[in-house]
Amino acid sequence: MEYHLRQATPADAEALVEMHTLAHEECYSHVLPAEFFAARRASLPERTENRRPSLVGPSAPVIALDDGGRIVGFAHGGPGRDEDRPDQRELYAIYTLRGAYGSGLGAALLHAAVGPGPAYLWVLEDNPRARAFYARHGFTPDGTRKLLPKDWFELPEIRLERR
Repeated sequence: MEYHLRQATPADAEALVEMHTLAHEECYSHVLPAEFFAARRASLPERTENRRPSLVGPSAPVIALDDGGRIVGFAHGGPGRDEDRPDQRELYAIYTLRGAYGSGLGAALLHAAVGPGPAYLWVLEDNPRARAFYARHGFTPDGTRKLLPKDWFELPEIRLERR
């Protein structure tokens, strides 16, 4: 299947939030309870409206559309936000739906979001598939670890960097 990449717009907000929610369910069902996902589904309208302003202008995420025009992935990167950032570029988020795994879409989104050079990102410590993907693209742990907020059950994240 071929995918089309483009920058998201406010008109994509609902489809993007729905895709992101489904991707969370596919990626994190082994570490988060069903109630977490039910709450995320219940908050779709509010989260869509909160997301819409971030889809304006050149800093909006890149989305991937399948042949039918359905959003099946996205990536978002920009200036590093950590005070002790190891590099200037940060991958804020990248997700593809399970049906796109192994297609090369993740690599295309990663490149679109942060390019081929130095960058860093945060990943759940217990996310072996994502960690293997990042390792294939030159990212290694830098020894920094933190916990997500309580609403994310304080799951541990680690920082990866690519020099």
